Amino acid sequence: MSGYPAGVRTLMPPSALPLVLPGVYTPQEDTALLASALSEEPLRPGADVLDLGTGTGALAIAAARRDARVTAVDVSWRAVCTAWLNAWLAEVPVRIRRGDLFAPVRNQSFDLILTNPPYVPAPCAQRPPRGTARAWDAGLDGRFLLDRICRGAPSRLRQGGVLLIVHSALCDSDRTVEHLRGAGLEADVIHRQRIAFGPVMHARADWLRARGLLPPADDKEELVVVRAELPV
Repeated sequence: MSGYPAGVRTLMPPSALPLVLPGVYTPQEDTALLASALSEEPLRPGADVLDLGTGTGALAIAAARRDARVTAVDVSWRAVCTAWLNAWLAEVPVRIRRGDLFAPVRNQSFDLILTNPPYVPAPCAQRPPRGTARAWDAGLDGRFLLDRICRGAPSRLRQGGVLLIVHSALCDSDRTVEHLRGAGLEADVIHRQRIAFGPVMHARADWLRARGLLPPADDKEELVVVRAELPV
């Protein structure tokens, strides 16, 4: 998830936002970019969809509105409650589970997996993030969860199934594509979007430049959507 505290850079006017409990990530540009990629996928009625790190449930609800059978997972109890309330308000069926990534669905497979995981590089990687920072902090290289998803997703996809994952180019999109191709998937970046830094990225800009992750004069972040398909 992008590096902006909840409520700072919103995806839509506040009146149109889903319910967001304190400590839960507010849908922003990365959510919108992934939603756009979702809208381009041919999704048959009754397709099984998994939304990893569902947050408010915005993406899960978008998939459920296309008559998919959606399971949403988040490690945060607040996110689980938020997603449940938003699905109820939207009047769409979403199965919501609390747990770490694929653990709650270890015996299931899916036609589509969506994920907007934490991906902002963090200087305090020696200790797990706490509070709202769990929505964006992802270790020194931003790949703490990305690499786990790349390892775990291929075995959860059905033949012809698709993984859509959004993250910052700071986390090395080539590495994501290479991991997924190495697992036998056909993978590539399908969307890119440059956005202005939010407060967290502004606060870490000097540290990111010192680590060589950010060019000296760059004040924008590139978001990417990686699409990976398991061949039939």
